[in-house]
Amino acid sequence: MNTRAWIVFLDESGVSLLPQVRRTYAPRGRIPLLRHRLNRKRASMGGALGFHSTDPERGPRLCFHLTPGSYDTAGLIEVLEQIKTFYRGERVVLVRDGPSAHWSRAMRAWAAEQDWLTLERSPAYAPEPNPVELLWSSLKKHELANLAGDHLAAVADATEQGIRRINDNPRLPWSFLAHTRLTLHPLTPLN
Repeated sequence: MNTRAWIVFLDESGVSLLPQVRRTYAPRGRIPLLRHRLNRKRASMGGALGFHSTDPERGPRLCFHLTPGSYDTAGLIEVLEQIKTFYRGERVVLVRDGPSAHWSRAMRAWAAEQDWLTLERSPAYAPEPNPVELLWSSLKKHELANLAGDHLAAVADATEQGIRRINDNPRLPWSFLAHTRLTLHPLTPLN
């Protein structure tokens, strides 16, 4: 069966106003100081990275969502509605992990009504085959590294800059997929 669909990997990650401490530079003899207010406000990021199953020329697509606090079933349904709009109703096979909000009764009922969506579960305790994990790593090593913002808006702005950086380099999402050792093999048309 030849299915033309987007293979979309979904994952969430948390960020807070506590900085992601990374190695940095300072003048010789001076220890770098990172000052922050010890604010524990948190936000959740949802990322969906998609690759077309039969047409790699369409390129990777990155859909991003940020919300204060953490995701629940209603928040994840909102993310999936955004994905539906983002992919303009094309067929999507969504690969996601196992938190309870992903598999709640309300989520299953909503997903059953969606003709554009097929849900697949990734293996338990296996972040390695999810290219979105590498997206989070990239953001946290670059834009969010040593960021000591006073408000979640500073985190949101830095994250948006990182998403733009990744979108501006089309090879980067492909490298995330390559790092997982997953491949997409387009079917050759039969004559």
